[in-house]
Amino acid sequence: MSSTRVIKTNGIDLFIREAGQGPLVVLCHGWPELSYSWRHQIPALAEAGFRVVAPDMRGYGQSAAPPDIAAYSIFDTVGDVVGLVKALGETKAMVVGHDWGAPVAWHAALFRPDIFTAVAGLSVPPPFRGRGKPLDLLRQGGVTNFYWQYFQTPGVAEAELERNVARTMRIVLGGRGLADPSAAMFVQEGKGFLSHATAEEPLPGWLSEADLAYFTESFRKSGFRGGLNWYRNIDRNWELTAPWQDAQIRQPSLFIAGSRDAVITGLIGAKRVNELERVLPNLKRKLIIEGAGHWVQQERADEVNAALVAFLRESAA
Repeated sequence: MSSTRVIKTNGIDLFIREAGQGPLVVLCHGWPELSYSWRHQIPALAEAGFRVVAPDMRGYGQSAAPPDIAAYSIFDTVGDVVGLVKALGETKAMVVGHDWGAPVAWHAALFRPDIFTAVAGLSVPPPFRGRGKPLDLLRQGGVTNFYWQYFQTPGVAEAELERNVARTMRIVLGGRGLADPSAAMFVQEGKGFLSHATAEEPLPGWLSEADLAYFTESFRKSGFRGGLNWYRNIDRNWELTAPWQDAQIRQPSLFIAGSRDAVITGLIGAKRVNELERVLPNLKRKLIIEGAGHWVQQERADEVNAALVAFLRESAA
C-alpha cells in the first residue's frame, strides 16, 4: 500500500505518494496530471524492490502553486526533485518522467549526474536544444495556432479549461474521437483548445469514471494556472539551458512511447525519436508500444511496468 504526506523541498510544499523499500525511484507526471497518474506503477515498482516516490509536481494537486510565472522554469522543477531526494534522506535516485515530467527527468540527469544514476522518459524525447527559442521558431515557420502558443497568455486557457472541469478532463484524458491525434495540438482561429472534441463518448477502458472523478475534483480545487505556467517558460528554459548546448546524458537511459502519441508522430518528434542516441549514448532500450496513445503508463500499464522494472533492476545492480 502506498502512503501520502507533504514534504518541504526547494522552498515549497510537495505532496507525495510513496511505497516500498530499496533504491529510490522518483516518478514525475506531466500535464494535466497528478501523482495519481502513476497509480499502476507505484505498487508494481514497490513490489519489485524499489522505494517509489511520486510527487504532485509544482503547481499541481495538493502541492504548492507559486503565483509567479517565473517560478516554473526547468531550474525550479528540477530543483524540486533534487530537494526531494535530500528531504527523503537519500543521496542517489533513479528518475522517471512522463509528458512534462520527462523534461524534468532528462534535465535532472543532465544537471546532476552525481545524484541521478539512471533516467527513463515517457512520451517526450530528451532535450535537443535547437538553434533558437521554440516559440520564435514556430512563428518563423508560419505556425501561429499551436497549443503552446494558445497557452501563453495568462487567463485565456485557464478560462476555457476551468469553465467545465469535468468536461475538460474527459476530453483531454479520455478523448478518442480523432482519427489524427495531432489535430488536437492546433487551436482553430476564434475557438479554444477543446474545440476539436466531439460529443461525450464512453471513456477508454484504461480510465474509469472513478479515476476521472479524482482528476476532476483535484483540478476543480487547484485550477489550471500552475500547470499552464510550465508552458509559459518554454522560451525561458531555452535561454537558461545555453550552458548545456549539445550536452549528452551519459547515465543508463530508457525511452517509452505509444505509437499513436502525437508527440512522437509529428515531424519534430519523429526525427528526435530516430536520433535519441545523439543525446543518450547509453540508451538501453527504445520501446514504442503499438497502438498506445499519449497516456502510455495508464493505457498500457503492464508493458510499461515490465520495461521499467527490467531497466531499473539492471541500472541498480
